[in-house]
Amino acid sequence: MDDDALERLTKAFGGFGEDPFFAPIAGRKNIAAILREADEKTPLFAENWHSDWSFLAQPPAGTCLLSIEVPPTGGDTLFANQIAAFAALPEDRKNRLRKLTAIHSARGAYAPKGTYGEKDEGRSMAIRPSESAMATQTHPLVRSHPETGEEGIFSCAGYIIGIEGMDDTDAFALLVELLEWQGRDEFVYRHKWQPNMVVMWDNRSVLHKATGGYEGHRRELHRTTIAAWNG
Repeated sequence: MDDDALERLTKAFGGFGEDPFFAPIAGRKNIAAILREADEKTPLFAENWHSDWSFLAQPPAGTCLLSIEVPPTGGDTLFANQIAAFAALPEDRKNRLRKLTAIHSARGAYAPKGTYGEKDEGRSMAIRPSESAMATQTHPLVRSHPETGEEGIFSCAGYIIGIEGMDDTDAFALLVELLEWQGRDEFVYRHKWQPNMVVMWDNRSVLHKATGGYEGHRRELHRTTIAAWNG
């Protein structure tokens, strides 16, 4: 695999999605580098459960990652199956969650005062914070997959700032409790990277997050998103 092949793969599965806060690598319009240098001291990028760009009106259907340089240890990516997580809930809990609408926003991460904003110095990734991150977008907390019809939880700590019609304190408590369930071991797959490996996942049915443990080593993966979902 190389960057040309990564682009062809992305096109074959629906074309390129929107990447509002990442600058592309040189010579490409749709590939971003998920990069951490060996001597970097900034907090680990994307170490919380999330679905990519869930704050958009039409989030990407999928994401592709191609390993360019992997450390000898650590740097695994975790995936949590949200269709399985929802299916395992009691029926009364399912019915309650089906009625809720979450408010998503990128402000906590990509606004000028966010985690990756103006005070985030020394990071090797080309992140572009913007005032546009203050915008909000609503999505049902439980969504049916547009292709399979299966219901899954569409919730993540990083990009949800509230729930419609619910007090912020109550909403936060519910989201924290739900997140503990979503990331239970029985729903999680740990992916160990090897050189020249590509992984593609469905943002409509899984959450993912980064892990560390490779201090003193460089890690670089090239990323594309697959065009917006149909639902």
